[in-house]
Amino acid sequence: MKSRFAIPLLGVVAAIAVTTFLDATGRTVFSALPLLPLAGLLWYAERLSRCKVGLVWGKPRAYGLALLYPVVVLGAVAAIAVLFGHAYVDAARLPKVLFSIAVISLATIPLGLLTEEGFFRGWLWGSLSSRGMRPAHVLIATSVAFAVWHLSYVTLAKGFTLPPAQVALFIVNAALIGGIWGLMRARSGSIVVTSVSHSVWNGVAYTLFGEGPKPGAFGPIETIIFAPEIGIVGLAANLIFLAVLFRWKADRV
Repeated sequence: MKSRFAIPLLGVVAAIAVTTFLDATGRTVFSALPLLPLAGLLWYAERLSRCKVGLVWGKPRAYGLALLYPVVVLGAVAAIAVLFGHAYVDAARLPKVLFSIAVISLATIPLGLLTEEGFFRGWLWGSLSSRGMRPAHVLIATSVAFAVWHLSYVTLAKGFTLPPAQVALFIVNAALIGGIWGLMRARSGSIVVTSVSHSVWNGVAYTLFGEGPKPGAFGPIETIIFAPEIGIVGLAANLIFLAVLFRWKADRV
């Protein structure tokens, strides 16, 4: 039984090891790129079909959910931050903020498809599924692997390291977010769909709230509370969305 999962396990360990090395040596800007050749090599070695790794378009309505997730969750977190006086965007900067969101969102679609989505919800998902793992277990395994892979980013990457409490919040949030995108993958069969959702999330979250400890358009805020990835409000919002989505899509996992 254990040997049956040796390849996916070794693949995940290799991805974590390479990314950790890059983060620890100041090369964080390149830390996701090795996922592309690694996923490609493993995909070729296992002879998985395009459909198995999610390289299909998916139905148009799946993209509605892909966009709904970042809009609803990030919109809720932003609204709560504004309500409590911890977020403000200068109207004069609004065009620049919207431009930044658009650029990051569009640029991340192919990047996410070729790296994080292609590896975790593409090759890894297909590899585990092809070995007969139950869909619910595939969802959990890929979400946990996705979260652990991010650990070096918030603990070793120069300029992005966080206090221990927020490291824990980030990792739990990453697992929840991975679960949400995993449910989208299960329903649509497409990593193009999840890449669109991933890209819009990054574009809005990093522009408004910043990345790691770096402030965004909202300026310095109490991120341990009012942040979508490293804050309590974001954790609650992601958990609620995941629970609702799971009940709605339970027939696929």
